[in-house]
Amino acid sequence: MTALLAAVLALAGASCSNFPADPEGTLERVTDGTLRVGVSHSPPATNIKGAEPTGPETDLVRDFAASLDAGVEWLEGGEEYLMEALKQGDLDLVIGGLTESTPWTDKAALTAPYAESTNRWGQTRKHVLAVRMGENAFLTTLEEFLAGRKPVQ
Repeated sequence: MTALLAAVLALAGASCSNFPADPEGTLERVTDGTLRVGVSHSPPATNIKGAEPTGPETDLVRDFAASLDAGVEWLEGGEEYLMEALKQGDLDLVIGGLTESTPWTDKAALTAPYAESTNRWGQTRKHVLAVRMGENAFLTTLEEFLAGRKPVQ
């Protein structure tokens, strides 16, 4: 009986070592590789009017990529297009002034709010980033990075 219990505990421990996991291997692929980021135009968070996207969220993404020794590949577009690209696995992350009330929760997993801002009507908005659903190791790593940063909005 003791041997059976030891075997069960060993198997449980081995399966927990891969938690959280990325079924599509996002964190592993991005580390020392390329972070594929969709960015929509949403000043002041993001601005895609220049040669390269700018704004506090793009700076945040560049810093996150650097923490993984990764480069950044940008894809500019509207939210609907970018969220579908994220869902299909063509992107790893979508930014662009998203808030926790975004309607895209059927296509993306959202980070915990990492910053707050107030809109022109005096309403507080909690900002989030969007990642591919199920890529939990990547999401956890991103949230740990965000938790260690000062708010950017």
